[in-house]
Amino acid sequence: MPREAYAFWLRSPGAGEIRTVSVPDPGPDEVLVRTLHTGLSRGTETLVFTGRVPTDQYASMRAPFQEGDFPAPVKYGYLNVGVVEAGPDDLVGRTVFCLYPHQSAYVVPVDAVTRVPDGVPASRAVLAGTVETAVNALWDAPPLVGDRVTVIGAGMVGSCVAALLARFPGVDVQLVDVDPGRAGIAAALGVGFAHPQDAATGRDLVVHASASGQGLQRGLDLLAPEGTLLEMSWYGDRPVTVELGGAFHSRRLTVRSSQVGMVSPARRSSRRYADRLALALDLLADPVFDTLITGRSPFAELPRVLDDVSAGRLSALCHVIDYDGE
Repeated sequence: MPREAYAFWLRSPGAGEIRTVSVPDPGPDEVLVRTLHTGLSRGTETLVFTGRVPTDQYASMRAPFQEGDFPAPVKYGYLNVGVVEAGPDDLVGRTVFCLYPHQSAYVVPVDAVTRVPDGVPASRAVLAGTVETAVNALWDAPPLVGDRVTVIGAGMVGSCVAALLARFPGVDVQLVDVDPGRAGIAAALGVGFAHPQDAATGRDLVVHASASGQGLQRGLDLLAPEGTLLEMSWYGDRPVTVELGGAFHSRRLTVRSSQVGMVSPARRSSRRYADRLALALDLLADPVFDTLITGRSPFAELPRVLDDVSAGRLSALCHVIDYDGE
């Protein structure tokens, strides 16, 4: 018999609500999951919440289990951790990650969930999608031993990239942000910190994740000759202007994009999406990632929380949404 659950829907740009939904019994190759936590993907979900997804990106921006269409009404989200309550015996009772929206319970195919390793707390596991994005970025532009690397933008994505870069031997990592309060994040991750105007120059690789034209330009300015800037920001419908005159050509700089929607060409022949996500979850065994969880709220407050995050009233890296008192 169908059961009742609750889901967050964007009713119209800037206005969200909790709706009652019906969840069916799982079929032979499906699982029923009770949600423990979801995470807010601040950059992308803010753009969705405010109705700023460009019309030509509606198809590519669809989440795997999205319902409705952009700009609204739409049920969106993709950082969900829960417990399997019905399904194959080897999954029942196991904690799993799924690219599912903010909903208290749901049914999906078995292959849509990934087991969370025993050493990874459920609330930390909501970062899996973001760590997966960082893994793909470092497949796109892997540093060499001894490289000088700068990450611009100490948000959720940039901080995950910095956390992984800190593991590379001999690599000098500097996290750059306009907010001096992010210096504590950098220290906890084991990397350096600087304000953009004080950032080190002569960098071999710059990873840009500030979602601002000023940050992108500063990243180009920091590069050594023949250096590479990896662009991870997504700007929605905002135009961005950078200076490609001057020394851009004479210094032979490279700008390339990275996006998690496809496995990096460097590993596409040997890794599947499932392999990449499983690696991200394994990496989350490191408690340093708890540094990136900077706020929590109950599910009932999600409409207000997303409004506050979008308006800049709530500053957070990863804001965790808790279900059923978890």
